[in-house]
Amino acid sequence: MQKIFLAVVFAAFFNAPGVRAQAGPVEGGHELQVWTAGGHGVSGSQSGDGLWNAGFRYGLILTAPHGPGFLRGRLEYAVDAVPVFLIVQKTNTAYGVGVNPFAFKWAFAARSSIVPYVEIGGGVLFTNNKVPEGTSHTNFTSGGAFGLHFLRSKYNIATEIRYMHISNAGLATPNPGINTIQFRLGFGLFSQKE
Repeated sequence: MQKIFLAVVFAAFFNAPGVRAQAGPVEGGHELQVWTAGGHGVSGSQSGDGLWNAGFRYGLILTAPHGPGFLRGRLEYAVDAVPVFLIVQKTNTAYGVGVNPFAFKWAFAARSSIVPYVEIGGGVLFTNNKVPEGTSHTNFTSGGAFGLHFLRSKYNIATEIRYMHISNAGLATPNPGINTIQFRLGFGLFSQKE
C-alpha cells in the first residue's frame, strides 16, 4: 500500500498541470519534494537513540538573488508534512507523525548544476510512546541543515546533513531532549506557474 501511495505522489509531482520544470530555484517558483532522513542521538542519555523519518515538502521561493559576493542567494519558505517518524529508544520504539510549519532556506546563487543551501526550521511531533522515554507524547522539533541540490533538467536530488533537537519544551518533567545528527535525501523539482 505504501509503495502505491509513493508512486501516485511521484506521478502527481511530475504530471502536475500548469507547471513547468525549472533548472533551479526561481523567485515566485515552488519546490515540491519527497524526502527521507535517518540518524542517531549524539549526546547525553539519548545518544543511543535511532531516528528515521520521511515526508513531503512544499516550498515557495520568496526572493530573487540578492546579497554580497558568495553569500548571494534566494530565500525560500517551506512546510514539511512528516507522516512517518520512528524513534528507536532503549526500552521501546515510538511511532509518530509531525508537521514542520516553518523552514527558511537560503539557496546560494550558483552558476552550476549544484546549488548549496542552509536552512533553519521547526515543528511539532506526536508519538504513540513517550519521547524521550518517560516524558511526553508531544514534542517540538528545531534544527538546521547544510545541503546541496543536484539539479537535473526536470528534477533535483537534495542531500543534506541536519541537526535536529527534539524536546517537550517543559510540557513534562524531566525534559532531557534528544539531539540528533541526520542524513537527509530528497527527490523533487522546482517549478513555476506559467
